[in-house]
Amino acid sequence: VQLQASGGGLVQSGGSLRLSCAASGLWFESNHMGWFRQGPGKGREFVAAVSVGGRSTHYATSVKGRFTISRDNAKNTIYLQMNSLKPEDTAVYYCAAQKRRSVISEPALDADEYDSWGQGTQVTVSS
Repeated sequence: VQLQASGGGLVQSGGSLRLSCAASGLWFESNHMGWFRQGPGKGREFVAAVSVGGRSTHYATSVKGRFTISRDNAKNTIYLQMNSLKPEDTAVYYCAAQKRRSVISEPALDADEYDSWGQGTQVTVSS
């Protein structure tokens, strides 16, 4: 399994970035997908997740209303549109895949529930 994240960079506070994560080596349509981040001196934290079909999404309170997760199953890719960025959003952002455990399962918010991880992309927001 390979998850290739891209789109990170340096942006001023209030700016926007769009992250992408291209997946290969897995049955994409059977995986919930998530974004996590790890800031300087912090542990890995949940950012957003999307269900296998894209109908169900979940967000951390800190990013709700500013970030939007989406997926394109035809391209085996997920996206994270980040608007109104703040310095506290500075982190390495990771995409992850979680095999759907049952037909009615929802994406997990716990990083331990995810099976595969990408290499991360750095997002730096200057004040």
